[in-house]
Amino acid sequence: MTEQKATNVHWQEGDISREERAKILGHKGCTIWFTGLSGSGKSTVAVALEGALYERNVLAYRLDGDNVRLGINKNLGFSAEDRAENIRRIGEAAKLFVDAGLVALSSFISPYVLDRNGVRELHQEAGLDFIEVFVDCSLEVAESRDPKGLYKKARAGEIKNFTGIDDPYEAPSSPEIHLHSDKQSLDEEVNIILAELESRNILN
Repeated sequence: MTEQKATNVHWQEGDISREERAKILGHKGCTIWFTGLSGSGKSTVAVALEGALYERNVLAYRLDGDNVRLGINKNLGFSAEDRAENIRRIGEAAKLFVDAGLVALSSFISPYVLDRNGVRELHQEAGLDFIEVFVDCSLEVAESRDPKGLYKKARAGEIKNFTGIDDPYEAPSSPEIHLHSDKQSLDEEVNIILAELESRNILN
């Protein structure tokens, strides 16, 4: 995804394997990547899923778009280039979480197919599970929700490069899970994801 600038650097292997770390937790890790428009319900589903996994003694951690931009990605804006770097960094962070044995719940608009595929390839090359969840919702419904008042600001010209208004959203063509948050209940959405995790033996 990004050129390696530093030279003379080498991956340092440890003595504890991924499988041994999974034994401590009692489950293996994976990345669940929620993508969709602002207001589609990505974070809502991720929060509910985190609770459901906690009840099953599965260690999960949410990586949310705004939270990450308040920390490790605070120097990035919303240009296409910055969006790509935002997703690259969080993809690398999610990969580390999964290698440690956690379930990474990554909620990002991540509007571009190329960037999402880059994160998928990063996981696949490392032999890690990557589950793309398209939280589908019409622009009209997402805009009517407008939980952060962002659509209103974008329509007024106060926010530039806003996905769905003056910046495109490239919907996944074949996600592992396709939710319809304007038609399904939150419980239905969570149960669909749990079933996928069970089929992958991530949940016992």
